[in-house]
Amino acid sequence: MVRFGFRLVHPDAALPSYAHGGDAGMDVRSVEDVEIPSGGRALVHTGLVANLPEGWEIQVRPRSGLALKHGITVLNTPGTVDSGYRGEIGVILANFSQVPFSVRKGDKVAQFVVAPVSKAEVFATAEVDGTDRGEGGFGSTGAR
Repeated sequence: MVRFGFRLVHPDAALPSYAHGGDAGMDVRSVEDVEIPSGGRALVHTGLVANLPEGWEIQVRPRSGLALKHGITVLNTPGTVDSGYRGEIGVILANFSQVPFSVRKGDKVAQFVVAPVSKAEVFATAEVDGTDRGEGGFGSTGAR
């Protein structure tokens, strides 16, 4: 478990919160009204600045209810808030439905999942190991 704070930079900002004890994601709310046209996208402000310690990230993920009921998702899911970022966190929402969607101030628009960050040491190599899959990519495991 990690403990950190959020600076609320908008008068209507609310701390993210877990709806249930076993939840992985904290609900995050909008601080503004935003109209997202059918097929469009919008940046929704949260009024939150994270004071996240090094070695951790916040993953910004969609809410399943918005996705199922309204065709609304986080466009770059999961979005990443790095530990060194100290600006206001915004959520990029996309509307895949056939009708405009209204976000209202105070609406739950996304989830924050706090996760540890693994670092990798990378290097150039002339060869890669062979595998059973090889270069098989999209659709290589067969039809649906």
